Amino acid sequence: MIHKYDALILGGGAAGLLCAIEAGKRRRRVAVLEHAERLGKKILISGGGRCNFTNLHCAPDNFISSNPHFAKSALARYTPADFIALVEKHRIPYHEKTLGQLFCDRSAQDILSMLELECRENGVELFTKTAIREVTRTDQFVAKTEEREFRAPVLVVATGGLSIPKMGATGFGYHLARQFGLAIRETRPGLVPLVFADGDERQYKCLAGVSAEVIAACDGQRFREKMLFTHRGLSGPAILQISSYWKESRSILIDLAPEQEVAAELLAPTAPRNITSLRAALRRVLPNRFADRWLEIHTPKGWTNASLKELEQQIHGWTVVLAGTEGFAKAEVTAGGVDTDELSAKTMESRRVPGLFFIGEVVDVTGHLGGFNFQWAWASGASAGRAL
Repeated sequence: MIHKYDALILGGGAAGLLCAIEAGKRRRRVAVLEHAERLGKKILISGGGRCNFTNLHCAPDNFISSNPHFAKSALARYTPADFIALVEKHRIPYHEKTLGQLFCDRSAQDILSMLELECRENGVELFTKTAIREVTRTDQFVAKTEEREFRAPVLVVATGGLSIPKMGATGFGYHLARQFGLAIRETRPGLVPLVFADGDERQYKCLAGVSAEVIAACDGQRFREKMLFTHRGLSGPAILQISSYWKESRSILIDLAPEQEVAAELLAPTAPRNITSLRAALRRVLPNRFADRWLEIHTPKGWTNASLKELEQQIHGWTVVLAGTEGFAKAEVTAGGVDTDELSAKTMESRRVPGLFFIGEVVDVTGHLGGFNFQWAWASGASAGRAL
């Protein structure tokens, strides 16, 4: 059976659905083809099930790409205010959590239901359980399943990245890019927990579940947020943020007590200098279990001014050597992807292949934690949808 449309969108996630809505508003006959049994599976699990759908403070500096200027055009033409207006149109209650992050009051299902309703109202046809076996191009793009064939002069690839394969993530979008001659920037897990090297894992795995506010730094980037110990390494917002910049064989630097002095009170001439007083001082800035374990590993060599100052430096400059990351299974996003040099920053269309568009996570644009990746999905999707 052959189905003919003005545009085919491969992938029924955030970017694909927003693209379909914008194209549908312009009276294009659009089909969204999703291989999973339901649309928007990653939308539903995001933000702990509440969907951190955008960030009020979204700016180009919140994105990582081989071309740091590429995202500016799309982000300027579809802003957080634009998506918020859509949310408010559908009377979805939401709240700001921290650092400009907006979440649904009830459930991420509200966002997905909104997108599905907008698609239906704008004449978009939605196909689930529709796995594309191959894509070819003559005078049109032809997407074939085992039983059906979809044809259109325009093809939008919104298939996402490699993160969270249990939700159905695949490398199909990268395969299509290569098939049509587009370059790919190396892909790697982004916003992902980091794994200790053997020595640190043995020393700190007993702290699993303990968290503290820190500054994590690597590759010229710094993030001040919570850090969480896991059974294998480190997680929490500060670590997830810095993980997108971390590369193999590098270490990260962690300030465990930002803007606080731990040993200062012990340096006073009349202050008692012993393990009890030092533990009390450290417990005032770190969780008790962490403070106690830190002292077991970093007990000062004597109680001289020099040894106490060295301890202070260690607390503000913990160098962590890492074995790697938890991989795509635990990564929230995929860093890298279709090279932005291949695409129009205004429309997301391929410079080599007219009518071929790439949007969302499959592109080499990766947002920071906190709603930025959704905003890139909305913005890139809108750019392509308006251009179809």
